[in-house]
Amino acid sequence: MSVENNGDTSFSSTNSLPVTVGNIILSGNKKTRDIIVLREIPFKKGESYSLEELVKKFETARRQLMNTALFSAVIVAIKNVDGGQSAGPANQIDVIVEMKERWYIFPLPVFKPVDRNINQWIVEQKATLDRVNYGAKLYYNNASGNNDKLRVGFLAGYTRQLSLSYDRPYIDKNLKWGMRFAFATGKNREINYNTIDDKQVFLKDENNYIRNFTNADVELTYRKAIKTRHSFGVSYVSEQVEDTIIKLNPSFFKSGRNSIRFPGIYYTMNYFDVDYIPYPTRGYAAQLSVSKSGFNNIINVWQLHAKGSGTWPVSAKTFFNLNVYGGIKLPFKQPYFSQRFFGYGDTYMQGFEYYVIDGVAGGYLKTTLTRELLNSGIKIPAKRKDKVTQKIPLRIFGKVFGNTGYVHNPQPGDNSLSNKMLYSAGFGIDVLIFYDITFKLEYTFNSLGQNGLFLHRKTTF
Repeated sequence: MSVENNGDTSFSSTNSLPVTVGNIILSGNKKTRDIIVLREIPFKKGESYSLEELVKKFETARRQLMNTALFSAVIVAIKNVDGGQSAGPANQIDVIVEMKERWYIFPLPVFKPVDRNINQWIVEQKATLDRVNYGAKLYYNNASGNNDKLRVGFLAGYTRQLSLSYDRPYIDKNLKWGMRFAFATGKNREINYNTIDDKQVFLKDENNYIRNFTNADVELTYRKAIKTRHSFGVSYVSEQVEDTIIKLNPSFFKSGRNSIRFPGIYYTMNYFDVDYIPYPTRGYAAQLSVSKSGFNNIINVWQLHAKGSGTWPVSAKTFFNLNVYGGIKLPFKQPYFSQRFFGYGDTYMQGFEYYVIDGVAGGYLKTTLTRELLNSGIKIPAKRKDKVTQKIPLRIFGKVFGNTGYVHNPQPGDNSLSNKMLYSAGFGIDVLIFYDITFKLEYTFNSLGQNGLFLHRKTTF
């Protein structure tokens, strides 16, 4: 905490008395609107606190502003202390919030393997370029200064796709309600039509597109305070595959159909009370989602998923993390299209990256002990002498970890990893760079007697 005292009364006189918040001075938010910044600050002008309590709120404000992903650095500090010699209240404190905004526009080329993880693409698919999406995406963060996000994308290669999304966290003057919409349409020459021996099985047609899809959703978000966000959404899904797929797997869709179109509704709650969302070293996070897809016999599935994460500092640079997940789909009898469980997206067990585990219910428990090894940055020279040198943060963590999990599948077919306890453990490093991009390099042993080196992008869960 820094202090600048322009009054005649010594700062020590405020230590034993309540202090009143005077002006809140914002600096550095050239594009971000003041109202967006003030939304994250847990105190207001005219409120009174003990000095100790106010300093804690300074740290909360800094943490919340960093977690907006709008700024690369934030300082919340006392600007001025008035001991009662001016016309204002005695022991009034002016507060300054200094911010350094991030870069907001990122037109980026896309070169991304479509497989579930890098290891699967390199080892099992021999790093073939036939399984790569390439194209371009425009990331425009804070587009109007309201922490809104615009995404436009075009993909070729494995998937031909056009996508558009827009997310605005606040649309009302009280800064509680927001909105988001997303749309994507595309087609593929290859499709995963079955799972055998806990591996995805694909069919490819060099001359024709065998899958066409369109997805859209619109949602309202509600954030009454700071830590919790609620989302209420309506979705639409259209999927069509060639008849060859249905001949190979009649239960791909229900009743031997080669196409489905259905609406859905969903609710999601996200809770974050952590020091830094991209890589927490203390605090708690949780996510709860409930959804209903389809309203007839063709598609009819209720889903409930819950995730939780807790991180506790063991010492100044050592942290312990506990991560849990559980989910269920009802009714238990589902077509292949609705049976994905472990191994897709961010829901996976370390050490089982080469497998997918289909089912309708299950969960996992992950524990990690982490030690910070490096906290530095990569300097970017200023273009002009009067510009401050920018620095891209770089942090490296070493860790050891263990996993246990289970998936229930009443129709396992030719697969053996469901309906049994699974275990894994290992060690590795996490690299946090460019504000919030985290890579994980891990060497893992699993309960099948296998081991290997794996690379991942990390998220909170």
